Amino acid sequence: MDEKPTTKKGPDFCSLRYGLALIMHFSNFTMITQRVSLSIAIIAMVNSTQQHGLSNASTEAPLADTLNNLSRSIEEFNRKVSVYQWSPEIQGIIFSSINYGIILTLIPSGYLAGIFGAKHMLGAGLLISSLLTLFTPLAADFGVTLVIVIRTVQGMAQGMAWTGQFTIWAKWAPPLERSKLTTIAGSGSTGCVCCLLWFTVIYDDPMHHPCISVREKDHIVSSLAQQSSSPRRSVPIKAMVRCLPLWAIFSGFFSHFWLCTIIITYLPTYISTVLHVNIRDSGVLSSLPFIAASSCTILGGQLADFLLSKNLLRLITVRKLFSSLGLLLPSLCAMALPFVVSSYMTTIILLILIPGTSNLCDSGFIINTLDIAPRYASFLMGISRGFGLLAGIVSSTATGFLISQDSESGWRNVFFLSAAVNMFGLVFYLTFGQAEIQDWAKERTVTRF
Repeated sequence: MDEKPTTKKGPDFCSLRYGLALIMHFSNFTMITQRVSLSIAIIAMVNSTQQHGLSNASTEAPLADTLNNLSRSIEEFNRKVSVYQWSPEIQGIIFSSINYGIILTLIPSGYLAGIFGAKHMLGAGLLISSLLTLFTPLAADFGVTLVIVIRTVQGMAQGMAWTGQFTIWAKWAPPLERSKLTTIAGSGSTGCVCCLLWFTVIYDDPMHHPCISVREKDHIVSSLAQQSSSPRRSVPIKAMVRCLPLWAIFSGFFSHFWLCTIIITYLPTYISTVLHVNIRDSGVLSSLPFIAASSCTILGGQLADFLLSKNLLRLITVRKLFSSLGLLLPSLCAMALPFVVSSYMTTIILLILIPGTSNLCDSGFIINTLDIAPRYASFLMGISRGFGLLAGIVSSTATGFLISQDSESGWRNVFFLSAAVNMFGLVFYLTFGQAEIQDWAKERTVTRF
């Protein structure tokens, strides 16, 4: 009676699931921009040439005669901006405050998204984060405390938006297209515009979308037929704690975010202080690694799903291959940085390659929770992200301490320590990582008599 769904040989890029990935791409791009923009702006906001003793509130920039060593364009710029006397310690707190906010919401938001649906949670998170970004310059005029509070709340909003995505992909992404779809989405103002699209055209699952074609709906549903999508009543915490493949994912997140956070947070500072680049060029150069990261993320996802669809490699082999590339290659680039500092071009190339190659992990352990526990993917992604943010907080603090002791040896120690952490995470993941659905994540059928 029932006809089998048509099996497509290739992905339909005009389908709703790819439209969903594209909207998520711009949403994630917006949130990443909102996070890192302050790292670049703070170089101009905190000017060491200003007179000491000023408060955290804004003050007028001094007259041109106190800036004889700077160009006329920089003088005019400084007259127009506010200057804040934020010490390196205060700057570190500002940078890390958004991570504290994300940590506070990762686990509860992932759990609630799995129960109540992720659409409104994601849309609200993006909207709140976008509005708070608009108010950040005004908050700086009222003092550093308000900036820290806003960044913390912004982190909470982004935590809601980020973790809930995996609840949606557990219902929208066929297994052989997961790498492709999640990396298109993850490789990436416009935040408020994205919210309009989000609330208008996005639905929690394909079954309730009014515009989806029968062919695409059947394709998605049949692909997920062996994976439960029913609501769960409890989370098997004890089984999760004892699960080594899950800890392998956590270790991968910790290692990956250790180096990534350093690059995201301190890249403008490194370019400005080590390469002695002015603010304008520093902003341009700081954007190049993120362009490379976005490209590598998408290409890595395409390659991963190609290897799976052609049965060239097993799923676990693909996950471990891309995890190895994403942890080993950036480690080698980071270790080489202190030895090529005299070469401007080589340094820039390595700084571009670090986040670019690091994002190959998106097709490895980053989405591995969708393989081993699709029912709890959103909840576990929240915990995984928590391990990553914890690594980011520790690495940012350690970086600030090391470079404050001695700039040259400090940066060398920072990069060598990052490589060591990456290697630990890689070895642990290669040893214990799996791609099969775990017993505690399988659907339990209850027979009543």
